[in-house]
Amino acid sequence: MAAQFGRRLRKGAATTAVAAVAVAALSASQAPGVNDHGRQTAADATPSPDASASDGSATGNSPYYTDLPPLNSPSPSPSTGPGPTPSGTSEAGIPATVLDAYKKAEAALRDSKPGCNLPWQLLAAIGRVESGQARGGRVNADGTTIKPILGPQLDGNGFALIKDTDNGAYDGNSTYDQAVGPMQFIPSTWAWAGRDANGDGKKDPNNIYDAALAAGHYLCRNNWDLSDQNDLDRAILSYNNSREYLNLVMRWLDYYRKGTHEVPDGTGTLPDNRSDDGAGTSPSPSAPSTPGAPAAGGSTPKPSPRPEKPGGGGTTTPPKPPTTPPDSPSTPPPPPPTPTDTVHHLEDAGTAKLTAMAGDAFTKRISTRAETKAGKAVAKVRIRFTIVGETDTTFAGGESVATVATNSSGVAVAPALQAGEKTGDVTVRATVVGRTVAGLDYTATVTERAADTLARTGDAALTCTPGGEFANQVEVKATYKGAVADGVAATATLIKSADDPTANDKGPYFKDADGKAVRTLTGLKTDAKGLLKLPKLYADDTTGTFLLRVNTEGGATLTVELTVAAAETSSPSPSASPSA
Repeated sequence: MAAQFGRRLRKGAATTAVAAVAVAALSASQAPGVNDHGRQTAADATPSPDASASDGSATGNSPYYTDLPPLNSPSPSPSTGPGPTPSGTSEAGIPATVLDAYKKAEAALRDSKPGCNLPWQLLAAIGRVESGQARGGRVNADGTTIKPILGPQLDGNGFALIKDTDNGAYDGNSTYDQAVGPMQFIPSTWAWAGRDANGDGKKDPNNIYDAALAAGHYLCRNNWDLSDQNDLDRAILSYNNSREYLNLVMRWLDYYRKGTHEVPDGTGTLPDNRSDDGAGTSPSPSAPSTPGAPAAGGSTPKPSPRPEKPGGGGTTTPPKPPTTPPDSPSTPPPPPPTPTDTVHHLEDAGTAKLTAMAGDAFTKRISTRAETKAGKAVAKVRIRFTIVGETDTTFAGGESVATVATNSSGVAVAPALQAGEKTGDVTVRATVVGRTVAGLDYTATVTERAADTLARTGDAALTCTPGGEFANQVEVKATYKGAVADGVAATATLIKSADDPTANDKGPYFKDADGKAVRTLTGLKTDAKGLLKLPKLYADDTTGTFLLRVNTEGGATLTVELTVAAAETSSPSPSASPSA
């Protein structure tokens, strides 16, 4: 998109309408035998609250290619003999490196987010619509585009107004944002969605491997299951919030699902038509336009021929320019300030104390309000919540960054936090997307997993003879507020008495790895069912009653009685009297 996007057809406003009508017509007239289940849902879909409540879209709703897939199947019958290649097979071909990136992204998401059910064909459909499969596979060996692919600057002139958020780091434009790379991420979205898929230490939106994996994670957020048509619609709409875009991506998704094949890099088919018809585009920041230069993607206009003299006798000298210069074109007024421009600071909007045990979801959520200098709430401002520092705590869905638009009260509520296994304080920072104001830090505390109740799972007496071993092992179950308490740390100690919890130096004992007697076990944890089974117990030669105490994080305590006693011997029966 923009100068690097190549050829554009400039057919006036009618072309966009024609493309939209063609998409609708194709929904009803695609190849015979195609199951249209779900297509009506796609065509009638409206942006979901989840889709419109985030960044707006991955691409900033930038223009996209509107070329439709062919009507014929991309997988010709094997019985088709020699002859011309059906037209569908060329469009079905995906450049080798680009196809490899899509499939690797699918495999990565299958491991990290199996519930998402991301098909690589969805990435291929979006890649076709966004960049024509990275301009027909014009990528180098590591998957980086040979030339940057940039969308038009989002200056509000026919497009969304998104002022610079990256100081030109990704798009080279320090005034407005532009969509970047094979999957056309805007810089503010790439800042949190970007991934390093090829392991080179960089998150590069111009690399097809990085961009494809980032797109997969973007489509899999919010716990969406892409095998469900409603979630699939929401995910696609969140990429570009347009019903026509949803229809078009669905058409290509259906097409690629019927079959595709690999073609050499650089030989893929190039699309011709764009949703904006080339209108309102601006040249790349690296190649500013100059008076008399050709328009982006166009050709240098030829000078008009000189008018002939009356009677056809040659040409006339062009008239001299007027001595009074024409009025200079008036400078267009600056665009009105956006809501983001009016934000002066962020305020906490009543966030409660944030505490959760390791592995649990936080029950409270972060709320932030955007305000003007006068303290007035500002609606429709994007607030980015970022979990900073070394922690495995995430937002629901596994992401460390979430962007939410403020509501009519100027408040943005972050998604619920999911505590990881690492305990301690976690910092979540709220910032304004597209404006430099002081961030607001929140502290969330992850505590150790805890139990408030311990109980034995059996009631058999625990007895042993001196020098022997106990027949039954001690097993306990931990609960917290009536629920299973899994992964709770515990200790087990053979104590001296109920009033003296120090370890005993005689009586029952456990064995360490070397077979030596130990009377305190640490580092124990309950399993997924809250169960803890202690190792075998042995007895020395001391007889009596002894106590085993189990303690867990959270204060749960259980004391178990052990008995060491000599085996009972049966008394001999009286001898018979001698006969008289």
